[in-house]
Amino acid sequence: MASFENFDLAHLGGVELYTPKFEESLHFFRDILAMREVARIGDSAYLRCWDEYQLYTLKLTASDTNGVGRTLFRATSPEALERRVAAIEKAGLGHGWRDPEVGVGRSFEFEDPDGHLMGIYYDTEHYVPDEQDTPALKNQASAFPGRGVNARRMDHINYLASDVNAAGEFWRDVMMARESERVRLDDGGYGAWWFRFQQKSYDVVYSDDWTGERGRFHHFALAPDTREDILKAADIFLENKIHIEFGPYKHAINQTFFIYVWEPGGNRIELANAGARLILDPDWPVVEWSQAERAKGQAWGAKTVPTFHTHGTPFVENQEEIDAAAMRGEAYKKPEKDEKSE
Repeated sequence: MASFENFDLAHLGGVELYTPKFEESLHFFRDILAMREVARIGDSAYLRCWDEYQLYTLKLTASDTNGVGRTLFRATSPEALERRVAAIEKAGLGHGWRDPEVGVGRSFEFEDPDGHLMGIYYDTEHYVPDEQDTPALKNQASAFPGRGVNARRMDHINYLASDVNAAGEFWRDVMMARESERVRLDDGGYGAWWFRFQQKSYDVVYSDDWTGERGRFHHFALAPDTREDILKAADIFLENKIHIEFGPYKHAINQTFFIYVWEPGGNRIELANAGARLILDPDWPVVEWSQAERAKGQAWGAKTVPTFHTHGTPFVENQEEIDAAAMRGEAYKKPEKDEKSE
């Protein structure tokens, strides 16, 4: 049965993404997805989806690698923040308090058991639109862009993990998120685990990293209004030479309509639309899928694209060759060293 602590987290607050191709990645988010740049500090651009109430959605940072930086989560109250911080400190994963920064008040920095860097906060800065960005309807955060993909808001984030069990237990027992769905492996444990904070079907996901590495990134998802927007996005990506990895299609798990692409910096981005599906029952039981059920593919029968299990950021050694082999239906074989040349 749900307790009041199961509602201590409000939503995913903001994601930092590293890119080795800053200008190309900025064009992708700002011009193709129609996000608005609201600040530029150092090597980072802060961008927002048009109906986010907070100042920004994405912190895009120039780097010599790709992958996820710090992910922020908003608590539902100052008391909820203190409860979760106490639990994180008890688990031995806290880094300490950070001073207020762009868009948020003081935050408590921590890491999950797989080494992903995170922060939790309550105080936040609401976006105030200027004359150019003032909406016609006063109950939305800013004007509808009417161009490109028109990403409305952040939806969820999916991390790769070397140990899905440990990561999932952290979110269930320490962060007090409610389980949504999970995939049980034949040899025990879980291959993937979905968690929700409020009435959306999921906010945080962990997927097994087949490379065995720690702290890598699978994707984050932005939500447009309808599944028709995702169909239109596919044509927009095609015209802009953005690699479409998978979709448009419908997930079996959580039933989301989706498309996955690789933005120019190599990070996987999802456009996702859940339609009308919410989980209103606070005690809704976790839905568990067997490995055989998961292997059947997505909702309408299509098999999951092979790179879904190999492609992650930051790249591992020979990442492009690993992905290419997966697309050919082959296991990647690392080249043997030439002993004569050593």
